[in-house]
Amino acid sequence: MKIVKIGVVVSLFLLVLVSFLDAEHEPKHRISTVISKNFMGTGLVQLISRELNLAGVQLSDNILSLALLGFNRLHAQDRLNRDSILTIIDFSRSSREKRLFAIDLKKKKLLMNSWVAHGRNSGTEYATQFPNIPSSHQSSLGFYITAEAYAGFNGYSLALEGQEKGFNDLARKRAIVIHGADHANGEWISNNDYLGRSFRCPALPTSINKKVIDLIKGGSCVFIYHPEKKYVNGSRLLNGSKLLNG
Repeated sequence: MKIVKIGVVVSLFLLVLVSFLDAEHEPKHRISTVISKNFMGTGLVQLISRELNLAGVQLSDNILSLALLGFNRLHAQDRLNRDSILTIIDFSRSSREKRLFAIDLKKKKLLMNSWVAHGRNSGTEYATQFPNIPSSHQSSLGFYITAEAYAGFNGYSLALEGQEKGFNDLARKRAIVIHGADHANGEWISNNDYLGRSFRCPALPTSINKKVIDLIKGGSCVFIYHPEKKYVNGSRLLNGSKLLNG
């Protein structure tokens, strides 16, 4: 009988210990029900892909899954003031293509699809180089959080806060912002074979710049993607390590 009682006590102790450890690893802030119920797999990714297809737009399920992975981790850390808007910029595509996608995750709806420029030293038609170096005139990959809108040298602009150390955490110092540019439109492509390039910023057509900025400003998530191995394998947000300043 004593052996049985000791076994029961030990079992209860282990159960409590496991529960405690699990609780220690739970995020402090629960992911919103709308996002968590349909996240990944056959849920939110497929729902959004279907809506994009209906709108005549295609975005890789893999890129969407990576974007949602980082989004959820930022959300779980309570870093996002706006938990329904996700903007993806796919720099694996030709600059001739509309490669910016602003998505409402809760409504599973495409809000905007636009041309967007990359830095002049990142590449010509295709962006291929993405250092986190001041004065390089190159774009940087990874997850950003939108900050304040303001009137700057390039007109109405949107500040971005880089969230990934070593990849884009110098965004403020480098003045990487979203702004409008005359070289970021279909007419420029027709005359030059590919989109014009910026100094480093994801520049948009001036005709929609303000609309996009007002849509995503104030704490939403932006994911600038390219399948560069250094980024995909080294991103802490994509690979589950501790977040920048986290």
